[in-house]
Amino acid sequence: MARDARGIELDWLNLRSLVDSSMTFVAENSIGMTRFHSSTVAVANILREATMASIVFGLIMGTLLALLWIERKLLGRLMDRRGAMTSLRSLWAGEGGVDAGEWWHKVPYGLGKPIGWGIRTLQRIHGNRAALETVDRVNDRSYLGWPIFPGLFQNAADGAKLLQKEWMIPEKADRMMFEVAPFIIISSTVMILGMLPLGPAIYGPDPDYGVLMAMAIFGVAPLGVFFAGWASNNKYTLIGGIRSAAQLTAYEIPLLLVVLSVCVLAGTFNFREIVQAQIDAHTWNLFLMPLGFLLFIVAMVAEVERIPFDMPEAEAELVEGWWTEYGGMRWGLMFAAEYLRVYAACILATIFFLGGWQAPFGAAFAAIPGIGNGINSALYLIPGVVWVLLKSWAVFCIFVWIRAALPRVRTDQILEFGWRWLLPISFVNLVISITLRLVATSSSGWFGWDILWAIPLSVGPLLILILYTFDEGEDLKRPEPITVSDVSEKGIQIAARNANSKGGQ
Repeated sequence: MARDARGIELDWLNLRSLVDSSMTFVAENSIGMTRFHSSTVAVANILREATMASIVFGLIMGTLLALLWIERKLLGRLMDRRGAMTSLRSLWAGEGGVDAGEWWHKVPYGLGKPIGWGIRTLQRIHGNRAALETVDRVNDRSYLGWPIFPGLFQNAADGAKLLQKEWMIPEKADRMMFEVAPFIIISSTVMILGMLPLGPAIYGPDPDYGVLMAMAIFGVAPLGVFFAGWASNNKYTLIGGIRSAAQLTAYEIPLLLVVLSVCVLAGTFNFREIVQAQIDAHTWNLFLMPLGFLLFIVAMVAEVERIPFDMPEAEAELVEGWWTEYGGMRWGLMFAAEYLRVYAACILATIFFLGGWQAPFGAAFAAIPGIGNGINSALYLIPGVVWVLLKSWAVFCIFVWIRAALPRVRTDQILEFGWRWLLPISFVNLVISITLRLVATSSSGWFGWDILWAIPLSVGPLLILILYTFDEGEDLKRPEPITVSDVSEKGIQIAARNANSKGGQ
């Protein structure tokens, strides 16, 4: 199999080579024919990287609706429901016995007749009739109830609704910061997506330290969240912004340690080389560092503020957290940016732990006697970008499963879990990755003496953290909540006095 300059195995969909030759042709026949011909190579490189980054971002944006559809349907199934169907179905099925009538007659140029014929035919075959009497009694169902991606059109209807909403700014808000905050969040998210490789030859900029750049950009969005909460001049948004800043600070450090563990094991900070290291090792990092994968998922769920770590938004007590004062399409763009960050987290998990664009168990299938070569040829026909997207959607199913299974966690519990548990465990995971790396590169093939210096260096901070967290007050019983039956000021004082006296005893 062919390899590029970095030693990355390429598949048949060598899109970057096609774009490179096209942009070189454009540059040579444009600026190459002017007195600035010396800049032809530089212009061709800029056009190539911009085009590839646009292709990567376009692929991610084009498949973003799949995430929304997966969450609607999977969450509904986990809750023993069908999930969202589609708002557009009311045009022909109606709601409560009322529908839009034969609306297709209003379509001009005679185009409504075939539309109406198709709708009536499908309603007659797959419409309201049902074998169960209790189901048939409900009525108001349509042929879109089950086939052709039910619920997919709900996303288009929601987007059309947000586009029609008025954009208003609170009277006493900091107008400039209020307007800038969403663009900080969105732009930082877009920059990350442009750097992620979706295949061995489908990637934008490919710097040697791409992982460090991506993680640095990933940490910019929380600033926009805090600015949005502060600039709204609303106590609920301010509380949400402060919660977000505290939560993201607590979970970014373990996240970075886990990413560092992956880079140590692969011996590189380049995204594509991390994937190639897993391909060359004939195993994924998921099987070498299952603890790291678990830590990465938990930290990423907290970073994107999804349940159970969504206290910065907390609809029940903060209305919508730092989002409260935003509406219209700006709210829609921030909502999309949140899902884009989730998508980026899923793609990063695929690259770091699931072998990227490598087919699952491809080597095992190829080793089957007799049919191995045929299976290997069939897998080669599937481009790597397909495997990256499928694996990312599978990781997103874990995010949805966590949302359905776990309740929301209190803010103090979120911070305690991040600082007291995730941070020490991430140091343990780093020690494991260093051990695996030194074992793999040891001349003896097993435990080399050169690992001894790394053990105290890595375990020392872990021991200090453990000794610091388990202080004398760790085993003390938490104070019981005060029960007040008399809500007068005197009654509250008496209840507090009784609680203090019980605590002293």
